[in-house]
Amino acid sequence: MSPRLVLVGGPGAGKSTVGHLLAQRWNLELVDTDSLVEAQAGITVADIFITQGEDRFRELERDVVAAALSAHDGVLALGGGAILDEATRTLLRNQPVVFLQADPSDASARIGLNRDRPLLLGNVRGQLMALMAQRLEFYTSVAKWSVDTSGLSPDQVADAVESLMESSHQVDPQEAQS
Repeated sequence: MSPRLVLVGGPGAGKSTVGHLLAQRWNLELVDTDSLVEAQAGITVADIFITQGEDRFRELERDVVAAALSAHDGVLALGGGAILDEATRTLLRNQPVVFLQADPSDASARIGLNRDRPLLLGNVRGQLMALMAQRLEFYTSVAKWSVDTSGLSPDQVADAVESLMESSHQVDPQEAQS
């Protein structure tokens, strides 16, 4: 068993929102790995960062992502930093992964002054730019498809994801004759 779709991208790219829309369209369950981490730890992601540190959070995240990739057959939205882990990137290489990209100004407008995002405290837009510079190579290395969400509504992004997935599932006429 593996997910029908895995969404990756930075904070504010729309992973949870678009994932929810697609899960509804396909009558599947959306699982957000940050929620899984919180359920396992019994505290919020922000509290894990404060009380146990980012390294502990990343350890928990790596474990829940691996479990979800092997047990969940719906839509899976990964936390923005999940791709930092090499083992996670390896697990993602054969999955249907879509990288949702967002312009830093769009992403920061979506996030606002969200105190539940510990890596974005302070200058949200500047922090987003720094995170994307650090993570872009990792996102693109695991993604089968990419959608720029900037200026698009969640429904438009979901439509774009569906279109990309459908176009890649079309059978080549040469192969059909074999």
